[in-house]
Amino acid sequence: MIELVHRLDRSRWSVHLACFRARGSWFHRMARSVDSVTEFPVGSFKRVGALKHLWAFSRWCRERQIALVHTTELYSNIFGLPGAALAGVPVRIGNRRGMNNDQPRGLVGLQRAAYSCAHVVIANSRAAAVRLMEERVPAHKITVIPNGLDLDRFPPRSVERPPRRVAMVANLRPGKGHDTLIDAAFEVLRRQPDATFDIIGDGSERDRLVDRADQRRVRHAFTFLGQREDVPALLAEADIFALPSRSEALPNAILEAMAAGLPVVASDVGGIPELIAHERTGLLVPPGDAAALAGALLRMMNETGLAGRLGQAARVAAETHYSFDRMVTAFDACYMNALAGRSVAAVEPLDLLVS
Repeated sequence: MIELVHRLDRSRWSVHLACFRARGSWFHRMARSVDSVTEFPVGSFKRVGALKHLWAFSRWCRERQIALVHTTELYSNIFGLPGAALAGVPVRIGNRRGMNNDQPRGLVGLQRAAYSCAHVVIANSRAAAVRLMEERVPAHKITVIPNGLDLDRFPPRSVERPPRRVAMVANLRPGKGHDTLIDAAFEVLRRQPDATFDIIGDGSERDRLVDRADQRRVRHAFTFLGQREDVPALLAEADIFALPSRSEALPNAILEAMAAGLPVVASDVGGIPELIAHERTGLLVPPGDAAALAGALLRMMNETGLAGRLGQAARVAAETHYSFDRMVTAFDACYMNALAGRSVAAVEPLDLLVS
């Protein structure tokens, strides 16, 4: 979303940011790319104060004659879409960037209700679009726009060595499959004792995962690197990328690995098969199956030329289908089509609010 806002044509769009908290590791990068920032400090949807902020948000949209509101994730969908509808904003666009399998049912229900206030809901994968339809969002409201990435941050690889270094980029939380990778590592190390595993990311499961690696007697092969800002450089040092998640929509981590020219071993769930063609750009395994994951990693390590061939094909696929230019063009077209469909006169620049 930061890259989208940064790259939109400012002769066509005046972009404003509404947020719950005007701070955080990504905030300043976003704030530099918008015309204004307004904070609506909702602490909980269960508190009466949330209604006060909802009314303030609605009034803010009316006063500034916002033409289009685009909410970007679960909480802003719940807050921003009804608020924009209350304000009579001509075009209201929601987002779906995950499967929400690990979200409380109450929040998922609120989001489902909020989608009724949207004219368009953008899914980042066909799998996310199917989930929207399962939640009774009408098909005519749904548009699929895959994520994009900056390919210039990932120069083509020129590494020639036996593929032994496995990287995984993901928040350390349930559902990402770190436990499956740790279990698989036991068999991998039994047959390839020089294999190593870099875990990039942080989260609530860190201590439990370190303990699990100790219990499986594979801790010596694992490096827990924590949250990092130099992911492209870390991927450039790896040989294989693993993401054994139990649920995903269209993970940016896999897109980045493809751009880095890494062969990918990932779970056959959600939108991952939309990114990874089995045996062509990577290998797919059943979620939660440590034996299958170990087997796929060992194939990458042992079959001559396999890792290199799949990694090169993954890089080509990323260049062809997942550039930021392609993504921004698709969003711009979606915005303009939605405005035209609502008979909104295109007096440019139009005020676009991202929340």
